[in-house]
Amino acid sequence: MPKVTLDGKEYDTDDFSDEAKAQLLSLQIVDRKVAELNADIAIMQTARNTYAKALGELLPKSTQ
Repeated sequence: MPKVTLDGKEYDTDDFSDEAKAQLLSLQIVDRKVAELNADIAIMQTARNTYAKALGELLPKSTQ
């Protein structure tokens, strides 16, 4: 009996209607995609920081 916790309450998914099971599946797919996108954001932020640092090293030094 697979269980899932939503809003702090545990539910037995065997008791879900077909429509509720479909909604749960959609929620799980979206959660996975959000996690993937957050990982992509972290990768892109790291790359951006690296490019910004490299650019800063190539710019003329301020004489002020």
